[in-house]
Amino acid sequence: MLSSILGSEITVSTFLICSAVSIVLGIGTALLFGYKSKASKSFIITLALLPLVVQTVIMLVNGNLGAGVAVAGAFSLIRFRSATGSAREIGAVFTAMAVGLATGMGYVLLAALFLAILAVFLIVLTAVNFGGSAEQERMLKITIPESLDYEGLFDDLFAKYTRSAELEQVKTTNMGTLYELRYRVRLAGETGIKEFMDELRCRNGNLTVSFGRVADKEAL
Repeated sequence: MLSSILGSEITVSTFLICSAVSIVLGIGTALLFGYKSKASKSFIITLALLPLVVQTVIMLVNGNLGAGVAVAGAFSLIRFRSATGSAREIGAVFTAMAVGLATGMGYVLLAALFLAILAVFLIVLTAVNFGGSAEQERMLKITIPESLDYEGLFDDLFAKYTRSAELEQVKTTNMGTLYELRYRVRLAGETGIKEFMDELRCRNGNLTVSFGRVADKEAL
């Protein structure tokens, strides 16, 4: 049932079948890894096309050792000319390549089964927040005058509005007249960010206060 549909030679009909499966599974891969993520449009389109590209390359190689070495060299050049993405993006690229390899060798049912299993697995892990934290983690930046002692300055507000707060960085700005404090905080429950920021501004002399999401390059 999961055997290859390719014979000793690649015919037009088998190429079209494999290509159609590659396109469908490529779109499925793009939708899967675009689920609850902020992937760019170009990356999503690339994921959708990658299985078809890999499938065609594998069919062209088709047991030819010299062609296989040349293709490996080409992929290496592409790798070193490309910026490293997040763990999720790397996983998406490998998934699309695996689908293309399977369809390129004629294992179209195996490719579809593989993607279906992976889709269920990924959606379940995302739904249960596997490997993540239940609290909402943010990066908090607070600017204070150099005359203020930042040690313990906001401890009562952190106790009121957050589950945890860790000072990660202190640096001077504005020719040394200001300090910028950078905290990694986990907000407590249904904390109102506006109220929290208002109280911080009252404490730091109405200077800049900003919240941002923590950039997690290792997140899937």
